[in-house]
Amino acid sequence: MPVNKHMNLPINSPDDRPAPESRIVINGGRPLRGRVRIAGAKNAALAVLSASILADNEIVLENIPNISDVRAMLEIINYLGARSTWLGPDVVRISGGALVQREIPYRLARKLRASNLLLGPCLARFGSARIALPGGCNIGSRPMDLHFKGLAGLGADLGIEKGFIRGTAKRLRGNRIYLDFPSVGATENIMMAAVLAEGQTIIENVAKEPEVVDLANFLNNMGARIRGAGTDIIKIEGIKSLGGRVRYAIIPDRIEAGTYAVAAAATGGDVTLENVIPPHFEPLNAKLREANVKVEEGEDTLRVSAPEPLQPVNIKTMPYPGFATDMQSQMMSLLCTVPGTSVIVENIFENRFQVAEELRRMGARIKVEGRVAVVEGVPRLQGAQVKATDLRAGAALVIAGLMAEGQTQICNAYFIDRGYKNLERKLKSLGAEIDRI
Repeated sequence: MPVNKHMNLPINSPDDRPAPESRIVINGGRPLRGRVRIAGAKNAALAVLSASILADNEIVLENIPNISDVRAMLEIINYLGARSTWLGPDVVRISGGALVQREIPYRLARKLRASNLLLGPCLARFGSARIALPGGCNIGSRPMDLHFKGLAGLGADLGIEKGFIRGTAKRLRGNRIYLDFPSVGATENIMMAAVLAEGQTIIENVAKEPEVVDLANFLNNMGARIRGAGTDIIKIEGIKSLGGRVRYAIIPDRIEAGTYAVAAAATGGDVTLENVIPPHFEPLNAKLREANVKVEEGEDTLRVSAPEPLQPVNIKTMPYPGFATDMQSQMMSLLCTVPGTSVIVENIFENRFQVAEELRRMGARIKVEGRVAVVEGVPRLQGAQVKATDLRAGAALVIAGLMAEGQTQICNAYFIDRGYKNLERKLKSLGAEIDRI
């Protein structure tokens, strides 16, 4: 078992994770058919794990996806002094009573972008924080200005020095904060800090993603007083401390589910997704139906099939409830073989189109100009050796490999492991010929 040398605490993450140089090999051309269970949401889990350090009581989290980003966050939390233990395949127990560290070194922060979500909780609990600038996928600039603006509004003094985010706060006080852009990370960081601030905090123009609502629900389960999550305005009544034992289940991952939905449509298959919340898929479902994909919603299931020829669609990524940037790359793969012209406008991350170059290796016709990609459908894709440039690009290349004639090898498979649990096993259960080298 790996051990945190700084704190001499067990990390409790499995030691069978894939090697960074591993490749995914796909023999394409097989329609996906069957049922697949969706894991807990990566982005919700990372935010909830960050919030867990706000209390020193024992917390049990269910539906936690055992993926590399989650293991990296647990490693950071353990470094701070908490104890985390896997109680089952998707259940984690966290005890934060022994938190002593207030600095997160680069060797840990570089593993995931979400390490910056610990800024708000550290300021609220300790009054100070020093976090190395985070790593993660190179999909574009993700500045901290809105995080800083909101936390400064609560009374924190923040800056960046020598590669570290530095923050101090003798006392956090509630305030009225307006976000210039509905940033998910900024909304979450400010919300986590404000639950322990004096007085009322009102955050306007906030992110409305389901993961933000899940974080608010988790905090309220710990005793916080948050109203309005999922709307434009969140109101928080600060309290002195969070307490009580909490057992909480993370929402299902709408992006993982969306990836399998698009894969089913791209291969002309018929797949039922289990353990999903159908309203979370309205933006994606609308585009799939527009593309002539059949989508049937159940209480906690989604059935996706493509019995008829697909139609081209135009996509613009927007903050929720708009079309998610995290699903744009996968849809680009789907549209590569749809007759006609599709246009994709990326409004969130400027580097999301890196995958286009890899898809062109497989015969796709994609022209990129700035934040606009024009996709001209071709009869078929050809298997090739490609590389994942980020998490969602890797998922898109898996979909392309499932569609293509011949064999596709995807290098940098570790990117995919950041967000998908048991990808090969799940796809094999649906009839795909896929392995890892």
